[in-house]
Parts: sequence; C-alpha cells; structure tokens
Amino acid sequence: MEIVQFIHSKWAYLVLLVLVLATFNALIKFFGDKEFDAKDFRISLFALITMHIQLLIGIVLFFMKDYFSTIEQIGGMGELMANKALRNLVVEHPLTMIIAVALVTIGYSKHKKKLTSKPKFKLLAIFYTLALVLVLAKIPWNLWF
Repeated sequence: MEIVQFIHSKWAYLVLLVLVLATFNALIKFFGDKEFDAKDFRISLFALITMHIQLLIGIVLFFMKDYFSTIEQIGGMGELMANKALRNLVVEHPLTMIIAVALVTIGYSKHKKKLTSKPKFKLLAIFYTLALVLVLAKIPWNLWF
C-alpha cells in the first residue's frame, strides 16, 4: 500500500505540471488568436492521460486503504462527515478530483469536434481552467511541502 501511496503522491506533481501547462497553453493561444496545431493537441492529450492515470491510481489506493471499515469503526457516515480531516480524505478529495477528471475529459472531447482554432482553445481553456481550480483547491498542501 505504501508503494501505491508513493506513486499517487509523486505522479500528482506531473499531473499538476501538465495540467497547468495545458491550461495556460489554451488560455494564451485563445487570447492570442493562434492556430491550433499538433503540439497543442499533444499537450491537451497528455493532460488527459496523466489525469486518468492518477484517477486509476487513486481508486486503487482508496480501496486498498479500506475506508469502508474506517467509516464503520468511527460510527458511520454522520461521524465521518463531522470529522473535517476524515471527510476531506474520504469524501471531498476523491469526489473533487473525479469532477476535475470529468471536466478535462469533457473539454478534450468537445474540442475535437470543433473545426477551427478559436473554439478549440476556448473549450480547452474553459474546462481545463475549471479542472485546475478544483485540483488546486483539493491538493493536500500540508503533505506536499
């Protein structure tokens, strides 16, 4: 379990880096009226891939940690929700990250249907920025530094 936790923690740095890169790439090129090229496609795709890998690692980690037993031991969901640290670990962090992955997936899927550069960058900028805000909001910063 420690190995999975280590991988999840370290992979998160790459996810954040790539998501920031993809988001700023989309924003800069949208406002700069640049043409969408193969490099832009690869950057947005790499953000999608890294986030999905992180999601899979997180799901494995979630079930390996057996939070269901923890919920039972502390007296149910009411007690879990009353405990800020546990609520963040078991409910808020996973749910927020799933929503962030969904936003990146939606943005990536929708941008492929557009035929011109401006709408492609617009969709990527909107969805990737929303995902980035959620990721930044729920990163356990106390464990990062």
